[in-house]
Amino acid sequence: MGKATAFGRRKEPHTVIIAQGQSIRHFTIRPWMAALGFAVFFAATMGYLLSTSYLILRDDLLSTAVARQAKLQHAYEDRIASLRGQVDRITSHRLLDQQFIESKIADLANRQSVLAQRSDMMSPVFERAKTLGVAPDSASDMPVPQIRPGSQQRAALAPGNLDPITTGSLSQPDSGKQALPPVMKLAEVRNDLSDLEHAQIRQVAALTDAVYLKRTKLLKNARKAGLPVKVVEATGTGGPFIPSNATNLSKLFDEEVASFNEAVVALDDAKKVVRSFPIVHPAPGKSISSKFGNRKDPIVGRTAFHGGLDFRTPTGTPIRATAYGKVVKAGRQGGYGKLVEIQHANGLSTRYAHLSRIYVKVGQKVPAGYKIGAAGSTGRSTGPHLHYEVRTNGKPVNPLSYLRAGAQLSKLITD
Repeated sequence: MGKATAFGRRKEPHTVIIAQGQSIRHFTIRPWMAALGFAVFFAATMGYLLSTSYLILRDDLLSTAVARQAKLQHAYEDRIASLRGQVDRITSHRLLDQQFIESKIADLANRQSVLAQRSDMMSPVFERAKTLGVAPDSASDMPVPQIRPGSQQRAALAPGNLDPITTGSLSQPDSGKQALPPVMKLAEVRNDLSDLEHAQIRQVAALTDAVYLKRTKLLKNARKAGLPVKVVEATGTGGPFIPSNATNLSKLFDEEVASFNEAVVALDDAKKVVRSFPIVHPAPGKSISSKFGNRKDPIVGRTAFHGGLDFRTPTGTPIRATAYGKVVKAGRQGGYGKLVEIQHANGLSTRYAHLSRIYVKVGQKVPAGYKIGAAGSTGRSTGPHLHYEVRTNGKPVNPLSYLRAGAQLSKLITD
């Protein structure tokens, strides 16, 4: 009976009784309420602990975050500063390249202007050489500069074709070919201008050599023809023209032009010496009727010395001076009839006799080829003709040797 009672006894829930004066309250605490209360207490405790931990660690987290953000900001600022420095350096290099190229282009433009001025200076040189007949015979004798490959692109180097500094490049024509770097193109243009400068110098040097060669040929042929030419030989130099590495090509060009002018003066002096001899024909186109030397006198029929040449000249034929000189006689002179005598250099004098008219006066200076009178038959004469004499220090010499020399040298002394 006791066991049955113990087995069947119920477990009553806990009751909380609160007595306050005459008021009594009681609460029954069931198991689920105790579990709930414990859970709430545990949650509150954990929340408190977590909140306290957060509040304690928050400052450290914020400090760490702020430090990290500052570090990132400084890294970005350093990167931006580095990039900005690189941009500035690139821009500076582009600007320096631009200024370098523009300075080189200005230098090339100046050299081209100098070349144009030299071309203007060479025009009268070539004209003078042409009048002297000393231009080289073939084109190979006149050096012509060759244009280097790629130099046709030199127009791209004009300042108007430069791109902005940000690109630092030269605009290129759409040629379909890979463009040369600006410095290489500038170098090619500079080499072309150097070739032109050296070619101009070689041209003037070639003309100078040709002038001296003609002078030497003139004097050699004059002596070979029997003219007693006495001139001071011009000293000179020779050898093939090999351009030096001289940087002052303008000075070298001026020296070559001066040498050419000296050569022209020397040639002119040689021509004057040759022309000082009576080598011009006194009656152009007229033949000789009586030679110099012993002959049968046409009037008395006996052998006599003939001191000149007789030319078949109808009355009125123009008679010309055979060299530059001064008229010393102009009038009647015994058997010569109307006579003109001219005193020349080198102790030479010429006589023109049997004239019908005289066009000069004593003391007058006349050039070679000047019309001094007209042919006639005055004085001791059998008919119209010109009696022509050449005298050396008053002694008659054969005029034919001088006339032959004039015929041989006519091309060399003609301007």
